[in-house]
Amino acid sequence: MARYLDPKNDFIFKRIFGHHPNLLKDFLNAILPLPEDCVIESLTYLQPENIPDLPILKNSIVDVRCLDNHGRYFIVEMQLQWTSDFMKRMLFNTATTYARQLKKGEEYKQLSPVYGVALLDATFNQEQEWFHHYKMTNASDHKKTLEDIQLVLIELPKFKPTSITAKRVTVLWLRFLKEINETTKTVDPSLLEVDSIKEALSLLEIASYDEAELLAYDQSWDAVSSERTLMSGRFREGEQMGLAKGRAEGRAEGEAKGRAEGEAKGRAEGEAKGRAEGEMKAKTEMVRNLHQLGISIEQIASAAKLSCYEVEKILEK
Repeated sequence: MARYLDPKNDFIFKRIFGHHPNLLKDFLNAILPLPEDCVIESLTYLQPENIPDLPILKNSIVDVRCLDNHGRYFIVEMQLQWTSDFMKRMLFNTATTYARQLKKGEEYKQLSPVYGVALLDATFNQEQEWFHHYKMTNASDHKKTLEDIQLVLIELPKFKPTSITAKRVTVLWLRFLKEINETTKTVDPSLLEVDSIKEALSLLEIASYDEAELLAYDQSWDAVSSERTLMSGRFREGEQMGLAKGRAEGRAEGEAKGRAEGEAKGRAEGEAKGRAEGEMKAKTEMVRNLHQLGISIEQIASAAKLSCYEVEKILEK
C-alpha cells in the first residue's frame, strides 16, 4: 500500500508544480476563470534572474512564477496561514510583476496580463464562498473591466465538492490538494481517472523520496508550526496586554498605571527578543544540518524560509 506526503507542503508543492509544467498547465486550466477562447497550451518557467526580488512573509510559501505561450504571467503560491497583510502583499507581487515586464524604452502595448493565484489552507471570512476572483471593474458598470491584473484566491477548508457546480476536473484537482496527506490510506478511484492527477499522486509517494528530501519535508512543516505558535503567542500576549492596560487605566493613581504598562511592555519586548533569537538559532542549526546532507542552497533557503544570501552567510560562520 502506497503512503503519501501532503501536497500543501512547500517542498512537495514545488516538486509537483515547479518542475512539471504539464501538471501546472492542467491545474491552471482547471481552476482559473480564463476566457472561453483562452486555454493554456504550454508554460515556460521564468528563470531565477527574471523573478522580481520581492519581500515575502515568513509564513508564506511562494512557489511558482511562469509564463504561458499567450503571453500571460502566473504567480502561483500555497499559503498555509492567513494574515491581514496577505491580500496587499499578493496584489503588490502581482502588480510588480506586471510593471517589470517592460524594459527601458519599450511601449506599454507590450504588457501582458498577470494572474496571482493563491491556494489557502485557511479561511479569511465567515462567508460560505470559497472561490474569490478579483479584477478591476468600472464602478458604475461592472460589465466594463480591466483584465490585466487579476487575483484568484481559493479557500481549501471551505471547498465542498458536493455543494458546487464547478467542472469535474476542477473538483478533482482541489480534492487532491485538500484530501491527500500523510494519513491517506486509499485514494478515491475518481482521482486516478485523470492522467495528470494520477501523475501528481505518484509524485507524492513517500517511497520516491530519499532521506535528505524527507528531512527537508519535515523541516518545512517545523517552520510552519513554529510560525503558527509565534503568531498564536502574539495574539494571547495582545489580549493580556489589553487587559493589563484596562485595569491600569481604571486605577486612580497615574503612577501605578505607568508602572504596570512599563512592566508589561518590558516583558513583551523581552519575550519577543527571546523568541526571535531562539528561532534564528534553530534555523541556523537546520541550515548547517541540511548543508551537511548535501542539500542545495536553494532547497535549504526554501526549507528554512531564508534568502540564499542569508543561508550563505550562516554557512560562512
